Amino acid sequence: MSTLVVAEFGAAGLRPATLSAVAAVLQLGGGVDLLVAGQNTDAAARQGAALAGVGRVLQADGASLAHQLAENVAAQVLACAQGYSHIVLAATAQGRNVAPRVAALLDAAQISDVTRVLDAHTFERPIYAGNAVATVSCTDAVLVLTVRTTHFDAAPGGGAAACVAVPVVADSGLSSHQGSEIATSDRPELTAARIIVSGGRGLGSREQFEQVLTPLADRLGAALGASRAAVDAGYAPNDWQVGQTGKIVAPELYVACGISGAIQHLAGMKDSKLIVAINKDPEAPIFSVADIGLEADLFAAVPEMVQALQAP
Repeated sequence: MSTLVVAEFGAAGLRPATLSAVAAVLQLGGGVDLLVAGQNTDAAARQGAALAGVGRVLQADGASLAHQLAENVAAQVLACAQGYSHIVLAATAQGRNVAPRVAALLDAAQISDVTRVLDAHTFERPIYAGNAVATVSCTDAVLVLTVRTTHFDAAPGGGAAACVAVPVVADSGLSSHQGSEIATSDRPELTAARIIVSGGRGLGSREQFEQVLTPLADRLGAALGASRAAVDAGYAPNDWQVGQTGKIVAPELYVACGISGAIQHLAGMKDSKLIVAINKDPEAPIFSVADIGLEADLFAAVPEMVQALQAP
């Protein structure tokens, strides 16, 4: 039994989600290979080769994979899939885009959002917006998995795998890259941040969102997040959204300001190590998952917190 992990990477190398995906599949037992498919993949391939537990890095480097379009990456995975019992991707936007295509091409079962590996054919995954956990077992010859990476630590270094060049598939012609608008920020990436300060519709406006939450995030060295209600109202950009239809996070500290705690939002953050909720409504559902709850007006409480953090 052997597993192929499909890597995600950017200009800086492997993304943290890939490290967690590798750590998850090490629990399956057997060999683990890493597929790095794209263009200018040398840095990512070297990082992958240094991960403990990785046996080989399959390096597919070519123009057809330059923008890692889902159709072309899926075709590359199919070309490399022979002999693997598990094909594993991180449960990110990219992984969720590629995995169903791979499963369809392989006529294989897909198990999504794996949060725990029980054995090679049995897994746990959340259902009903995280309110229940299902145990899923499948004995098919090939399984396609997406792994919820917030439930697994990053794979450690110390490996010395060989990098093997593999033939690159031709462009499928099914899609094309038209352009990218990449948001840049000095703050930590939301899904990898140790601390997140998140705001909801209670902030009232984009201006108040920035004026109230930014100083607290700056003081804590935190990433900024938002509920879907705040994003839909235009208070925060879409890539800040935390929740079932946004990003799944599990930081060491999650500060929820003016967030009522709808199921959709709780599904994305309730695995945080320490949850602090600030809301003036004592019946707000967010208090049911909070470790520390403050029933207060956030417009008074948050500036006081910032002032206290600035005190010598």
